[in-house]
Amino acid sequence: MLEGLKDFFATLTGGSSARPDTDDVRVAAAALLFHVTEADGSASELEIETLRRVLAAEYDLDAATARRIEAAGEAADAEAVDLYRFTSVLMRHLSEAERIRFVELLWRVVFVDGAVHELEDNVVWRIAELLGVSTRDRMQGKHEAMHGAGSIGA
Repeated sequence: MLEGLKDFFATLTGGSSARPDTDDVRVAAAALLFHVTEADGSASELEIETLRRVLAAEYDLDAATARRIEAAGEAADAEAVDLYRFTSVLMRHLSEAERIRFVELLWRVVFVDGAVHELEDNVVWRIAELLGVSTRDRMQGKHEAMHGAGSIGA
């Protein structure tokens, strides 16, 4: 709450409200991954572990760094008012193929517990739309995740 007020006053006075990790693609990715894990109201330990593996594999991180990025992403997601803050970072830093890959990773996190809640489906759809990922590519990623195609580090 206090940080929000500081940010508000900083924008009024022309100061910068950006935090050091605001533009870090890894933190933005972690925030979106974490958002998906909580979409159905509870983030299972299996979903969180998968999130950690995804971060470590995709960004070549050791376990400690992956946990630090995960924590930063969780904190960023907790204070965010929308998904655009994170998807805009990914749009600036990732190619179209990398954004499609990211949506596939979201599906892998969603499917790790064997079920897709309608809220999880909706969150992935919204993220994909904001990332400019086509319905075809989003559904292809869903299909592949549902059938366990590929691996997290692939």
